[in-house]
Amino acid sequence: MSAKKKYYVVWKGHIPGIYTDWNEAEKQVKGFDGAAFKSFSTEAEAREAYSGNGGFKATPKKIIQFDRVGWPLSQSIAVDAACSGNPGKMEYRGVITVSGKELFRQGPFDQGTNNIGEFLAIVHALAYFKKMNSFVSIYTDSVNAMKWVNQKEARTKLEPVPENLRVFEMIARAETWLHKNSWNNKILKWNTQLWGEIPADFGRK
Repeated sequence: MSAKKKYYVVWKGHIPGIYTDWNEAEKQVKGFDGAAFKSFSTEAEAREAYSGNGGFKATPKKIIQFDRVGWPLSQSIAVDAACSGNPGKMEYRGVITVSGKELFRQGPFDQGTNNIGEFLAIVHALAYFKKMNSFVSIYTDSVNAMKWVNQKEARTKLEPVPENLRVFEMIARAETWLHKNSWNNKILKWNTQLWGEIPADFGRK
């Protein structure tokens, strides 16, 4: 008889979120001062506790501020891309929204575009959390990238040339991943006007 599936909510840890694998959840709280986590028997209970903070009283002020109505979710990551020229040298990265801690970074790659970088960043984040069985939300400030992910296709007008062969290989891999996988992570639009630059911004404007 197989063990009953559990859902692990990490409110305070290296990467807060909902996990379906204890080994991954444990990595987030191990060695983290003041870690807060709890297991639940159903996904619905875990999601309710995660969004409502599960009645956990010792939440830091910074997280309370983020979770106020109209503010971004604290249990989330943010992704962004930068491109020097259009096309030009393109790179992207993902960071923990609250702390700004970098989770991944790729590039620079020759002859890419900002939209492509934003698209690849979202897919990278989805694949990253798929491996961790985590439902962490993902913020992006690119409407185009969100559409491309929903369509499972990067509808770029960029023409392939020898210099950007690597970029098009990455696009193909990302599109293949989207067609072969499902995900529970919410992809949300970052409100730059209200919240300022997205935390993953490269600061080159």
